Amino acid sequence: MLETTATGEAGSVSTIRGQREPKYWALKQHLLDLLDALPPGSPIPTERALAGEFTVSRTTVRQALADLTAEGRLHRVQGKGTFAAEPKLAQRLQLSSYTEDMRKQGLKPSSKLLDLEEIPAEGDLAKLLGIRAGAKILRLSRLRLADSQPMALETTHLPLGRFRGLKKHVSAGGSLYATLHEHYGVALDRAEETIETSLAGPREAEMLGADVGMPVLLLTRHSFATDGKPVEFARATYRGDRYKFVTTLLP
Repeated sequence: MLETTATGEAGSVSTIRGQREPKYWALKQHLLDLLDALPPGSPIPTERALAGEFTVSRTTVRQALADLTAEGRLHRVQGKGTFAAEPKLAQRLQLSSYTEDMRKQGLKPSSKLLDLEEIPAEGDLAKLLGIRAGAKILRLSRLRLADSQPMALETTHLPLGRFRGLKKHVSAGGSLYATLHEHYGVALDRAEETIETSLAGPREAEMLGADVGMPVLLLTRHSFATDGKPVEFARATYRGDRYKFVTTLLP
């Protein structure tokens, strides 16, 4: 049985099984149950309808909807409404290219070139790429898409001394790892990767078609070839509402 006590909207709580929960949390759990039964793309009730049904303010409704949107369960379209979101892409943690990963999931990968320039390596970046400070590197920034939908912002740094002419090959598009293998005979052997959480700033939100403050996943990858030499150092920002990473743990 659900008992509700009101102490003003800011202090309103619902008592469920002896636990005191904010009203927005109870509403959020109801919406999660609803979403489990809805196919992706289905509309959910309006803010006004939800506020009326649960006797809460629209501010409370917005808080519940904002949580579910940030978690990737809802997709909000300005002027049209709120809909059940597509399932998150379950990406395995493995040493493969974005192009390969998307194709394995039945999606059409593409990239929009944002920046491509030769710059001198400074400080830690020179150490990471195994070159002297001031040596030229290629900085490649791309917006990654799947089925024309923005998924990630990625910036990759590579040593130009090892990959002369790479700028010309990269300008043509396609998979970077495939280019390194086909034109330079480089096969990747291992990578050190870290994943952190953050919130989208104005630039990330604009490029990824998301709201400022949306949770994002920050990945850094330091890759090495079979000869032990470093190949790239990359940073990527993935949409937290569209992506999740999985791996297999062995004893």
